[in-house]
Amino acid sequence: MSDEMKSIEVKTDQNEMEEKTERIRDRRVYMPRTDIYESADELVLVMDMPGVSESDVDIVLEKNVLTIKGFPVFDRPEKLNLAYAEYGEGDYQRSFALSDEVDRGKIEARVKNGVLYLHLGKAEQKKPQKIAVKAG
Repeated sequence: MSDEMKSIEVKTDQNEMEEKTERIRDRRVYMPRTDIYESADELVLVMDMPGVSESDVDIVLEKNVLTIKGFPVFDRPEKLNLAYAEYGEGDYQRSFALSDEVDRGKIEARVKNGVLYLHLGKAEQKKPQKIAVKAG
């Protein structure tokens, strides 16, 4: 992992996530594709979550693990049966391990057109402190 991306650790093992959690909903769980951008002040996660509105997203930060869950709602045409599908339906879930470089009080999220934008503000870097040395 590069020095620039040490603020967030991306977990990509879908099977690991499924083994550690039990589902109460009988739906598939997909790991949404995510792009991560970085500036001097923040990290921005851009996550594709089709069918999800702001009320369908659950974001929890616990013990330096940021977990994002999305519960999409799809409107089905009335009086029609599905004959063919290329897109699988299910919920979304993805977790990220955060370092201390992310300020927990500077996390903001918004959803627009099925895309989640998660802004993670960086913590102020503490300046090195000069310690005075006194004689004997």
